[in-house]
Amino acid sequence: MPSLHITQVKSGVGAPGTHRRTLVALGLKHQRSVVHQDTPAIRGMLFQIRHLVRVTETEGQGEKNG
Repeated sequence: MPSLHITQVKSGVGAPGTHRRTLVALGLKHQRSVVHQDTPAIRGMLFQIRHLVRVTETEGQGEKNG
C-alpha cells in the first residue's frame, strides 16, 4: 500500500482549534515529518490542513515515525 510522507511547513499558531488538533492527531510538529499509510481518513485530515503541510507519496509500508 502506498504511504504518505508528511512534513509540517507552517506553524499552527493562529489556526483554528480543529486544525491544531488535526496536526496533533497526525503526530506533526513544526518542520518535522511523519509517514502514514494512504487511507481516506488520513487524506481527509490532510485536506483540512493542506495549507500547513507538504505531502509526498511514496511506495512501501506506512507507519507512524517521529
